[in-house]
Amino acid sequence: MSVAPDPEKIFDRAVEEGERRLEQPLLELVSTSFIAGFTIVFGIVALGVVDALVEPQFGDVAHVAGALAFGVGVVFLVVGRTELFNENFLDPAAKAVDQPDSWLLAPLFRLWVVTLVFNLVGGFLFALVFAVDGVLPAGTAHALGRTAEEIVHRPTAAVFASAIVGGALVSLLSFLLAGVDTVGSRITLAYVVGFLLALGPFDHVVVTAIHVFFGMLFDPVIGYRTLVETIVVATAGNFVGGLGLVTFTHVAQVRGARKSSDADES
Repeated sequence: MSVAPDPEKIFDRAVEEGERRLEQPLLELVSTSFIAGFTIVFGIVALGVVDALVEPQFGDVAHVAGALAFGVGVVFLVVGRTELFNENFLDPAAKAVDQPDSWLLAPLFRLWVVTLVFNLVGGFLFALVFAVDGVLPAGTAHALGRTAEEIVHRPTAAVFASAIVGGALVSLLSFLLAGVDTVGSRITLAYVVGFLLALGPFDHVVVTAIHVFFGMLFDPVIGYRTLVETIVVATAGNFVGGLGLVTFTHVAQVRGARKSSDADES
């Protein structure tokens, strides 16, 4: 039986992966971000299709069934090693903290901005494909529109708090992935986190924005201003949850362990 690595080993792996992500050529970063954007749409559409099929007979159980379907989209992301905003908080931040002479602010800004923008571009463009009449099974458009309405009708504070949870979940996934060595383990972790993210549902800015965009396509009551406000609030919450709750606390954990180790050696 393999033993899970300790936090210091996980942190070292995160630093290595963070260095790779920060040093990506622009074309590679744009491409992987775009791929991640349209890939997660598969999970969103699966959620809508299953919800539409299950809800008429089983009511609220449809929400759980839809969450189970959505998890597949996160598996696609993780196995495909694409760049989803917030999923790339931990590793690059770990590299920045580990860098002795710089916080790497410019590379971090470049990574996060490009990732977010092209996640959204890829997701929105692929959503337009699914919006073509006849592509989705009957009832799916209504289910996706209903989900979008539920999102935009929540108070701003609720969206922000939900995004804190969503950001923490997705960044925690990054930390856990650095602690496993097999494809099967990565698939299991990705699926569980995807299920929990949709079960809440908790807000991840890209997933939530694509949900709202689907709502715009199927429900003209939702406008661009609402979409932009949702993106801004969810992004802020994801930063608090992903960087504040998960990334910096794990960094503090490792630094504390290393100081203790150095003290023992001296």
